Amino acid sequence: MIGLLKVLFFLPFLLYSCYSDLKTRRVPNKLWSFMLAPGMIFVIYDLINYGFSHLVHLLISFVFIFGFVYILLSFNAFGGADAKLMIIISIIMPAFPVIDIFGYTLPLNPVPTINLFAFSVFANAVILTVIVPVGLFFYNLIKEPLSEVFNKPWYMFLGYKTSVYEPIPDYIRLLEEYEETDEGIRAGFSRSGKKIDYETIEELRNYADKNLISKRIWVTPGLPFMIPITVGFLTTVVYGDLIFYLTSNYIVPFI
Repeated sequence: MIGLLKVLFFLPFLLYSCYSDLKTRRVPNKLWSFMLAPGMIFVIYDLINYGFSHLVHLLISFVFIFGFVYILLSFNAFGGADAKLMIIISIIMPAFPVIDIFGYTLPLNPVPTINLFAFSVFANAVILTVIVPVGLFFYNLIKEPLSEVFNKPWYMFLGYKTSVYEPIPDYIRLLEEYEETDEGIRAGFSRSGKKIDYETIEELRNYADKNLISKRIWVTPGLPFMIPITVGFLTTVVYGDLIFYLTSNYIVPFI
C-alpha cells in the first residue's frame, strides 16, 4: 500500500510540472519544496520499517542520480527543474514500488538487477521522447501541403510553421537563420534553434512585407522534458524498466 501512496503523492506534482513546462518552459522552484517536505514522511516511514538496508539503498540512489544529473547539467543536456525532480524521486522512491492492484502486481515485468527506480524513470523518459518528434511529424503531415513535406522532410520532426505576424512565445526558437545576400534572403538550418527577440521578429516581418520570405516560418518548441519524465514515471511503475526488459528478452537470449 505504501508504494501506491507514493505514486498517488507524486501524480499531482508531476501533472502540474507538465502543465507549467508546456506553457512557459519553466517550473516554479517552490514546487520542489512543497513536494520534498511532505515527501519526507515516506522516507521516515521506510527508515523505521526497513532500517539500515533502506538507508544504504537511499544513499546509493541519491548519490548516483545526483552525480548523473550533475554531469548532464554540466553539458547543458538537462534542465534544472528536471534535475531537481529526478533527485527528489531518488530520495522518496529509491527502489521500485511493488503494488498489488486489481489482481495484478506492478511492475508487470521483473525489477532490474540494479534496483534504482529514478534511473529507470530517466531511461524510460529518454526512450519515450520519440513521442514528441513523431507527434510533430503527423501534425505537419495534416497541416502542411505535400510540397513542403518533400521540400524539407526533416523539419517535420523538429518543429512546425507559424505566421510571422502571430505572437510567438519566448521559449519558441527559429528553425532557420535568415541572412541577407546579393541574391536575396538565404535561410539556413539552425542546429540549436535561433532565439526570437523583438528585433528578430521585426526583421522577419519586414522581409515578409517585401515578399522576400514566406509569411509562415518554421519554428521549434523545444522539448518540455517534464512530459517524458511523467510518462516515464508511470511506465516504470506499471511496466518496469523498458531497456532491462528489451535487453533480457530480445538481446541476451541471442548472445
